[in-house]
Amino acid sequence: MTMDDVKPLFSKVEHVHHLIGKKWVNLIVHVLLEEPKRFSELHTIIPEISKRMLGERLKELEECGLIRRAVIPERPVRTEYSLTDKGRELGEALGHVELWAMKWL
Repeated sequence: MTMDDVKPLFSKVEHVHHLIGKKWVNLIVHVLLEEPKRFSELHTIIPEISKRMLGERLKELEECGLIRRAVIPERPVRTEYSLTDKGRELGEALGHVELWAMKWL
């Protein structure tokens, strides 16, 4: 493997580390592993996060293709967030990191 072969990999890995290193991202993904949640449910489960920050993180995760936002046409209108296949795989990978942390830290 040459350095030219490795550069694209480093770029992708760096991008992932930047994303999952943001505060609240891991916890949001972890919570959504169970089942889809509404914004208010997410905020109840993670009360330490401000509503503004939760909205920003959800938007970022949606833009990255990790979560999907579904508007449910009920009265009142509901919005649910769920993991995409890509997000679920990330959640599973983060689960291994959690196990490692519980064992070694």
